[in-house]
Amino acid sequence: MAAVTDLLDYDEVLERFDPVLGLEVHVELSTATKMFCGCPTTFGGEPNTQVCPVCLGLPGSLPVVNAVAVDSAIRIGLALNCTIAPACRFARKNYFYPDMPKNFQTSQYDEPIAGDGYLDVELDDGSTYRVLIERAHMEEDAGKLTHVGATGRIQGADYSLIDYNRAGIPLIEIVTKPLTGAGEKAPQVARAYVSALRDLMRALNVSDARMEQGSLRCDANLSLRARAGDARDGAEQEAVPLGTRTETKNVNSLRSVERAVAYEMTRQAAVLASGQAVVQETRHWHEDTGSTTAGRVKSDADDYRYFPEPDLVPVAPSAQRVEELRATLPEPPGLRRRRLQQEWGYSDLEMRDVVGSGALDVIDESVRAGATPAGARRWWVGEAVRRANAAGVELVDLGLTPAHVASLDALVREGRLNDSMARQVLDGVLAGEGDPEQVADARGLRLVSDDSALGEAVDAVIEANPDVAAKIRGGKVQAAGALIGQVMKRMKGQADAAKARRLILERLSE
Repeated sequence: MAAVTDLLDYDEVLERFDPVLGLEVHVELSTATKMFCGCPTTFGGEPNTQVCPVCLGLPGSLPVVNAVAVDSAIRIGLALNCTIAPACRFARKNYFYPDMPKNFQTSQYDEPIAGDGYLDVELDDGSTYRVLIERAHMEEDAGKLTHVGATGRIQGADYSLIDYNRAGIPLIEIVTKPLTGAGEKAPQVARAYVSALRDLMRALNVSDARMEQGSLRCDANLSLRARAGDARDGAEQEAVPLGTRTETKNVNSLRSVERAVAYEMTRQAAVLASGQAVVQETRHWHEDTGSTTAGRVKSDADDYRYFPEPDLVPVAPSAQRVEELRATLPEPPGLRRRRLQQEWGYSDLEMRDVVGSGALDVIDESVRAGATPAGARRWWVGEAVRRANAAGVELVDLGLTPAHVASLDALVREGRLNDSMARQVLDGVLAGEGDPEQVADARGLRLVSDDSALGEAVDAVIEANPDVAAKIRGGKVQAAGALIGQVMKRMKGQADAAKARRLILERLSE
């Protein structure tokens, strides 16, 4: 790996330059079959088993457009406030890469299906930045290269393996217009935009948008232009020409998007401050070092020798079909979050924790299944997220369902289980022992409801701990915690701690 370039201090970058962003996000659609053939799109299949003559580009094979993918593209365009083209066509983007067996990619060039839209994104401070959308176009994905060697990257690899299962999977590429005026918030704008896109794709149910699996990938373009005096966002600054851009490819996490933009700002600024020129190139993001390294010199559109795809007819959705698809759009994710926060009574901090943990949808389903909002948040964010992180899996893959959480919450509210028991039940559910009630029955977990038995345990503990009892009689009520612990131990964790506390205080106030 090349040595990291000296970086300019971030504050100095902002004093001398204005960052200009351009974000290209590729979204793999969750269709059952590929864009131009009938091969399945299942993630994780054995390499090169989900292929056919069409997606391998064999002579004589002819593509057919996936109608579901076209509908998904239109819905994405509508959700991004784009204009849907009454007619559009595919083109061949010609280049040689080993992961594209046809030596061209079937994409859209001068006639995208959707364009001229926008998406408002909310930043951490509550402000809103409008991201202008240049276009959203349909294309197909390439295959996947695995570089075998110490680094896992093409530099220094011993050899590379190609899996064509991904070749031909439907993609929507969403390209922004140049984003200016963000200043110091440019990295945050990039992260917030990609996060908002991910939420939108999931709400539309067109993609699982898992960045770690590559079904949503971001290419972050960045350039710096010199400031015109003190004009940060006005017409004077807009007149300054844009700088040379770099494109950091395939950044696969929200945190990395933010870090990559910030790094490129400081790297490019150092290059310009030294009197050198920024090279227009692709760059690779390195998560371990938080830096980028040079890839290849970036091609312009002319280098790809686009020409209309002769084997596919134009796509011409009727106005009626567009309106039918518009009627299927869900509530915008931002509005939904604000509505649910108000309905659930969550604080801003609680809602940020819910959204940040990826638990919003499962909490919503749990509440609709009968859980209280507080209970659903507690079991998902307080317990399930911790277990998912420890296991290294997504929350939805943990094995816990909204119905489980609603049942567990009900058992606690009904007084059958205390918190300690409920956590044991949760462990049993995740171990595959059944639903919460079955686990509680099988493990014999139930709060003792016999007040006389609890009273006997309280009396025995008070008698065995006269010093602590004296402190409580003297007004140190917090000392009751020690006695409650003794009661719980004596009753093997099956006592109601709140009831035990009440009985202890009643006994010692007599």
